[in-house]
Amino acid sequence: MRQTHRKLIGTVLILVFVCVYALVAMALAQGRITTAPKFVQTIAYIALGLAWVLPLLPLIKWMERKDRA
Repeated sequence: MRQTHRKLIGTVLILVFVCVYALVAMALAQGRITTAPKFVQTIAYIALGLAWVLPLLPLIKWMERKDRA
């Protein structure tokens, strides 16, 4: 598969994942985190804000892989 095709597929998958992840993160933040102390809320919001990157790293590496000769 050519790199341009991988980038197109990867971009679509990233957009879908981020949309679904945002909904899940909002549900978690609205439901359980609001009753926690402020320090715990801060840590939870930072973790939720950065956690989407880890599952997408393999996809991004796959997208950036060079074409075979």
